[in-house]
Amino acid sequence: MEPVYLLDTTLRDGMQGENINFTPEEKIRIAKKLDDLGVHYIEGGWPGSNLSVMTFFELAKDVTFQNAKLTAFSSTRRPGRTVEEDKHLNALIECQAPVVTIFGKTWDLHIEKIMNNTLKENLSMIRDSVSYLKNNGREVIYDAEHFFDGYKGNREYAIKTLFSALDGGADFVTLCDTNGGTLPHEIKAIIEDVKKTVENTKMESGDTYTIRMGIHAHNDCGVAVANSISSVQAGAVMIHGTINGYGERCGNADLTSIIPILCLKMSIPCLSMENLKKLKNVSRFVSETANMTPLKSRPFVGKSAFAHKGGIHVSAVKKIPMTYEHMDPELVGNNRRVLVSEQAGKSNIEFKAKELGIDLDLDGTDTQKIISEIKRLEQEGYQYEVADGSFKILVEKLMGRFKPHFELRSFMVTVIKEKDRPCTAQASLKIAVGDDERITVAEGDGPVSALDNALRKALNKFYPGALDSTHLVDFKVRVIDGRDGTKAKVRLIIESRDEKHIWGTIGISDDIIEASWEALTDCFQYKLDNIEKEKTLK
Repeated sequence: MEPVYLLDTTLRDGMQGENINFTPEEKIRIAKKLDDLGVHYIEGGWPGSNLSVMTFFELAKDVTFQNAKLTAFSSTRRPGRTVEEDKHLNALIECQAPVVTIFGKTWDLHIEKIMNNTLKENLSMIRDSVSYLKNNGREVIYDAEHFFDGYKGNREYAIKTLFSALDGGADFVTLCDTNGGTLPHEIKAIIEDVKKTVENTKMESGDTYTIRMGIHAHNDCGVAVANSISSVQAGAVMIHGTINGYGERCGNADLTSIIPILCLKMSIPCLSMENLKKLKNVSRFVSETANMTPLKSRPFVGKSAFAHKGGIHVSAVKKIPMTYEHMDPELVGNNRRVLVSEQAGKSNIEFKAKELGIDLDLDGTDTQKIISEIKRLEQEGYQYEVADGSFKILVEKLMGRFKPHFELRSFMVTVIKEKDRPCTAQASLKIAVGDDERITVAEGDGPVSALDNALRKALNKFYPGALDSTHLVDFKVRVIDGRDGTKAKVRLIIESRDEKHIWGTIGISDDIIEASWEALTDCFQYKLDNIEKEKTLK
């Protein structure tokens, strides 16, 4: 059985997603990650469409890819023009990518009503373009745009377009669900029909046609992953997709789901088991580079993909993980998480404490104390399931083990507004470490930013360089109950990360600055505590 090849189009189709843009340098970094993951083809963009794409391909000439083939993208020649004079086809050759993907029209509606072209000329455009690229030494992947809509409208003609690509010498023929409106059972039936029709047709030489089919699915009905899997079941040997499903409208088929399904559920090893463990890291890297908040509920690689909240669930998972997990999260580089909330049971608290390196007493006294306090605090608005850092500090305080790395003496924040200029802020604060006190002043874009900068500046005098790798990832503010108007309590959650970990902290107050301070201090107390423990282990 031929393996299933992965074509990643994050750097091309993924960039068509709303609010997603990569610089050429960022695209190179992502391409290196994808190559290290073991992806077979990396589609880098449309040469000749803009300067940024050309810059990427120029930079890529200095990169040696170990696993992936760099792929350039464009369309067939224009109507009434020769391939030799078509600038887009020649740009594909000039960029020196070893593989090219070209798309052509399949749907007679598009050809006649949108392009004002003839069906006959369209067939010539496909055949001529593929042949020209093959004669210039390129591996060619032909994308049959709108294939499934074209098939439903005019089956005979849609299949004719595929024969034109095969006559030109296409190495792969990809069927595209461009509008994302086809369902899995339709995909499977159509691909089986296409494969049977093509392979039962003879060429002019008398030989039988062979076809290596791919699938390019969009997610407008929420079934792009299912359509891709159905295609493989029907005989497709190439899947196009993007990391995290980024793409135009509702996105493309998500490779972070497709890859583990193929490898772990269908025993189709499109990646090695060793590389599969890199999947979550790659997902996170691409989302960070795109400046997109990672989707916690994303299957396989999301932060919540293996998170357990109900006490009964946690109790069972502690004994036999498969009772509430369909696979070992470590296979895709993820990990099991237990959430702590007012719904938490004894198992949740004990599991979470062990995860955070906290030893509880054996008779359960500490556990019951912690559960009671969490339930009380959640009535006030605290939410510890998203704040591991604050939860750890709370538990240590309840057990009398908390040793603060710094203490606040006072702070003052001034907000400055000048005409026609955005607000700025200045914070001054006094903290103490033991008997030593420090006063620092710092500016920021807003009051929280100024406080953050001032606290970092002060702590750097006591713990030089310790917080350099700590960055804020997410910042959420929510009014807990708006009935009190401007006096209402707010809940502020900060998510932070360093080179190894991600953690959340929380603050509650009827003053947003005070709530921010509470979350900020928990963040840095947690980080400094981890540093101290790492030193102890060494």
